[in-house]
Amino acid sequence: MNSTSTVKGRGAQLNVPNRFFELQHEMRDDFLEFCRKEDEAPSKNKTKFLEVFPKTIVNKVTSPDVGMAYSMNVYQGCEHGCIYCYARNTHEFWGYSAGLDFERRILVKKTAPKLLEAHLKNKNWKAQPIVMSGNTDCYQPAESKYKITRSCLKAFLNYKHPVGIITKNALILRDLDLLKALAKDNLIGVNISITSLSEDTRRILEPRTATIKKRLETVKILSENGIPVNVMMAPIIPGINSHEILSLAKAASEHGAVSIGHTIVRLNGAIGEIFTDWIKKTMPDRAEKVLHQIESCHGGSLNNSRFGSRMRGEGKIAEQINTLVKLARHKYFRDKKMPKLNLALYEPCKDGQLKLF
Repeated sequence: MNSTSTVKGRGAQLNVPNRFFELQHEMRDDFLEFCRKEDEAPSKNKTKFLEVFPKTIVNKVTSPDVGMAYSMNVYQGCEHGCIYCYARNTHEFWGYSAGLDFERRILVKKTAPKLLEAHLKNKNWKAQPIVMSGNTDCYQPAESKYKITRSCLKAFLNYKHPVGIITKNALILRDLDLLKALAKDNLIGVNISITSLSEDTRRILEPRTATIKKRLETVKILSENGIPVNVMMAPIIPGINSHEILSLAKAASEHGAVSIGHTIVRLNGAIGEIFTDWIKKTMPDRAEKVLHQIESCHGGSLNNSRFGSRMRGEGKIAEQINTLVKLARHKYFRDKKMPKLNLALYEPCKDGQLKLF
């Protein structure tokens, strides 16, 4: 793989226009040439962390294609920089670009633990699993500093409320003490995202994520400590990682995962332009082939918003991918499955009846 990326350590290589803005910022060729001659960077590549103050933190998920009813996100934007990330489009609601801004402008919700506790105290709330990272990774690099996710896990534990986690960062092991305590009452399920077994592929797809070795070790350590782990092979990208389905599933099973999940990549909104620019710079020799194969999975378009087909795709290539995943489940996860989380302990804890125990 030849990398001609101009912005080191990032997934996106440009800031695409925000669809909600009438005006847009453009890097002109003459300015870029001036920067080159002066040996200056056209823009600063540092991450900025900006505090925001939401009124609520738990969101109802209405999509029938997603295996969660409620989610919460303690950060908006994600420094991991995964080029395919569907959450990029949400950064436009905050006034930023789905491209480089998504990776370099991280919005931090320091009040998330208090908002969560207020939600859990609500007399009308009935226990349902709340998934952390329904949009952006709760264990992205910012968590090392802010520790917001850890504070939220303490609230879940205090109220004996079920919680799910989606991450691709080994930083989750920092909170092993809380995860083990939650697991004792079957209150936690963890989803680790692993898209490839190749470090070369990982570096260009997900530049600031944990290595594949660390992620597999994380699956193993969590599993050995009684914490159920589902490995998300998501997204499957034809021509990039679609050939790894069986080997990925085998590795996940051998490291203790009890199930696997998958999606087929779809490039909605601004992500289509960001991904196309990226792959033409990063994999020029196979760019058109990959893009055409993605289109073949979604009725001739990079974009697919139709419930029922957007996650699994359609057509011959999508059928082959879905069949391989089905075969992988039968071969490596025949007698395994993620347990349902415990909903029974929350009400007594909310009412204060178990405070002494």
